[in-house]
Amino acid sequence: MSSNPKYKRVVLKLSGEALAGEAGFGINPSIIKNVAQQVKEVADLGVEAAVVVGGGNIWRGKIGEEMGMDRANADYMGMLATVMNSLALQDSLEQMGIETRVQSSIEMRQVAEPYIRRRAIRHLEKKRVVIFAAGTGNPYFSTDTTAALRAAEIEADVILMAKNNVDGVYSADPKVDNTATKYEELTYFDVIKDGLAVMDSTASSLCMDNDIPLIVFSITENGNIKRAVMGETIGTIVRGKNNA
Repeated sequence: MSSNPKYKRVVLKLSGEALAGEAGFGINPSIIKNVAQQVKEVADLGVEAAVVVGGGNIWRGKIGEEMGMDRANADYMGMLATVMNSLALQDSLEQMGIETRVQSSIEMRQVAEPYIRRRAIRHLEKKRVVIFAAGTGNPYFSTDTTAALRAAEIEADVILMAKNNVDGVYSADPKVDNTATKYEELTYFDVIKDGLAVMDSTASSLCMDNDIPLIVFSITENGNIKRAVMGETIGTIVRGKNNA
């Protein structure tokens, strides 16, 4: 195994729920510090790291549906939740000495930079961790799609999808179906065709069209982000057309 990272520029996708821990809501201080420590391990390798974090630990669209809320309003609330998570992660990283920038797709100059592609790339070149907040800035798009879009825009080598409740992609929900089998490798075509719960179809199509590989793994095991960056076989890898 090479001592050099396999990937030079990565997008790490974190679910909001991953920051909540067993409580399922809010931000667990020990968990966000652990995530920040794992990101620091990658940054210390000289890898250019960007992060997209969800907001499900603060606001879920399902709550909006139950309230009879307009879908667009509910989605905008979700975007604001991702900003809160992004600022919390930024603070944890900077306490560890990692220079970090939050770029928001919704303008809020008092707390974050606006998302500007060239500026994001320049931050990465300067080895700053960039956290992309507020999704794509548009309702009806998930943070999975944000990760795919930003990865394409900044020409990332891979998307690292860190899960808190599963260690890869399975044929069915392993918590419900004892016969569920774990895949080591898939294509985006397989994911879309078989309706596998990896990411939504918009995100999967975007990754497939732009040949961006995806690694799905568990974040609960310390050091897994670094292992993925180094090219170790963990979780499940989903490949596009040309990155076989």
